[in-house]
Amino acid sequence: MQRFLATTSLGLAPVLRDELAALGATDAAELGGGVQFSADLDGLYTCLLGSRVASRIVLPLAEFETPTGDACYEAARAIDWPALFARELRFMVEVTGRSQSVSHTGFAGLRVKDGVVDRFREQTGERPDVDPDHPDVRVLLQLQGRRARLGIDLGNGGLHRRGYRREGGLAPLRENLAAGLLLRAGWPERADAGEAFCDPFCGSGTLVIEAALVATRTAPGLLRDVASPRGWNGHDAARWDAAVARARDAVRAWEGPPLRGFDQDPAAVATARSNARLAGMAAITRFERGDAVAVPAPAARGLMVANPPYGERLGDANELIKLYSLLGSHLRRAFGGWRVGLLLSQDADSQRLGLRASARHSVSNGPLACNFLQFDMREGGEEAAPSAPDFANRLAKNQRHLTRWARRNGVSCYRVYDADLPEYPLLIDRYDADGGEPHLHVQEMAAPRTVEPARAEARLRGALDALVTTTGVAAGRVHFKQRRAQKRGHQYTANEGTRDTAFHVDEHGCRLRVDLDHYLDTGLFLDHRPMRLRLQRECRDLRLLNLFCYTAAASVHAAVGGARQTVSVDLSNRYLDWAAENFAANGVRAERGDGRSRRLPGAHALLRADCMSWLATAREDSRLRFERIFCDPPTFSNSKRVEDDFDVQRDHAALITAAAALLAPGGVLYFSCNRRRFKLDEDALAGLRIRDITAATLDEDFRRPPPAHRCWEISREAEA
Repeated sequence: MQRFLATTSLGLAPVLRDELAALGATDAAELGGGVQFSADLDGLYTCLLGSRVASRIVLPLAEFETPTGDACYEAARAIDWPALFARELRFMVEVTGRSQSVSHTGFAGLRVKDGVVDRFREQTGERPDVDPDHPDVRVLLQLQGRRARLGIDLGNGGLHRRGYRREGGLAPLRENLAAGLLLRAGWPERADAGEAFCDPFCGSGTLVIEAALVATRTAPGLLRDVASPRGWNGHDAARWDAAVARARDAVRAWEGPPLRGFDQDPAAVATARSNARLAGMAAITRFERGDAVAVPAPAARGLMVANPPYGERLGDANELIKLYSLLGSHLRRAFGGWRVGLLLSQDADSQRLGLRASARHSVSNGPLACNFLQFDMREGGEEAAPSAPDFANRLAKNQRHLTRWARRNGVSCYRVYDADLPEYPLLIDRYDADGGEPHLHVQEMAAPRTVEPARAEARLRGALDALVTTTGVAAGRVHFKQRRAQKRGHQYTANEGTRDTAFHVDEHGCRLRVDLDHYLDTGLFLDHRPMRLRLQRECRDLRLLNLFCYTAAASVHAAVGGARQTVSVDLSNRYLDWAAENFAANGVRAERGDGRSRRLPGAHALLRADCMSWLATAREDSRLRFERIFCDPPTFSNSKRVEDDFDVQRDHAALITAAAALLAPGGVLYFSCNRRRFKLDEDALAGLRIRDITAATLDEDFRRPPPAHRCWEISREAEA
């Protein structure tokens, strides 16, 4: 009997201890995140071949304090290396872990190498060669804070490298961690009973393939090219071959249902299939493209283990809220009778699932602290999917009415729910992609402080579930955001982490680009649809000025309608680039320009400038006169590019006065505002004719309840 050390991912030491004991190891005991055990040579080989959870199996040689460079050298030099491997063999030194005493792990490894070489020189007069790429022997230095261990890695590298995963995918799960989760969830016993297995977030297929290896009792070491401790003097090739033969004889055929994996990414599905072929598990696994919140349960009972996206991979908190809410509802509805295990970041809001965990274990996925949560899904009863019948009924009623209205009026993007019920404060807009599928843009408004967060989350969970069920729009085309009041001096910023889902829509003959993920707004204000159509119809042979133009959708409508000239002003380069794309999508050339220049770059100009500053200088240029002006300012703006902030209630009178000065004879200024409780200061606008046209600028989808949208038609009094 000899003493060995097996290492594993943090949190899996108890699983590894039990696994090694089942493989025949004796005196297995947890030690510093790993497991020490005793075994003879046959037992060691069985563990090397059969352990699914171990990261490495090490022959420990020395342990010492304060691992400085000199300490590493002295500890290595004190070991009788010629008794452990032949001088003719090549070796390398690998360093794992961290220590306050070591500023550079490469230097620590170099000092260990020096100690090994010097000990050989002292005893044999010769030194072995170092080969970091194809070594015969791996010397391992394990740093653990103030302590360090030296040993020989008997598995010739990480045991998690089974050899089947040539491509890892976006966020690969280590094979031994995947196996540890399966063992923690009781998959060996369920596999013996022939139950089904499913991973709806399969990625490169690791969990499904590891489940297949367990189901067929295939020792993972059989897949590794170099699994034997061939360079160690204690190795016996004949006994190793006998251990390999025993492992092969233990493999059994799988008679249960195919083990299933799903992923939305077709490239991930293709990678998973390739990996399964390399592992020899293609015949008993099935990988398909599918949305995790819609995949059906492949059997009445089974085990699901999955590694859903969490922050570090997806980068979008809003998407996670939607995903977790819909996932919990789907599991309750479709996976009754199943056991479900989910690996989630400790920072993830697992409460959004709406499920009560029957077991919880802390583990590490690489550097990420995670929780492995297990749920026993009951059939019906308390685990029935949460319902939102009032919301579902109202949404269905709105959808029936507005779908008919939109079809009659040629409208492809419209609001289907406008916080109609106070308990469900959501804004839901439908966007029918030009030549494609419908999408839903969902914004959750902040719930009143009197509503407990848990109750608000439960209502949202029920509403999202009802939304997918009622509308028939796939969950992958539901784009969710939380809309919260911003503190003064703060603004919403672009979310650069989400996937690119921008597409074009058709609005009254105009192709306009929308982006439902990256920004709070989508690039197209739906409440301004009637105003854009009005400008399209009114602006033939006229000149239009569009202030705070955003993505210049109104200017595009005017250009398509035959406007002689459009000038669109905004301070954002991003939005002006977007505006240029909108013009180009309609076969109209728009040219960028600097608002500080008096020269307009072309018939359709996109000027980068602060609108208030630009208006102050434009008044002096008699050429800048317009028959139509559209002004839809933000409620508040504090761009770093200008000295003064902008508040629409405080500054609207000065803005309207300056803009009206650019009206051509008979011209009209359309001023719009979406600030609730906004009050137009008509006393400060003396000399201008003002008419509230809000009712005429609201379509059917924005008339319930009365929205914040307001609009006025303004002209010069003397020309009225």
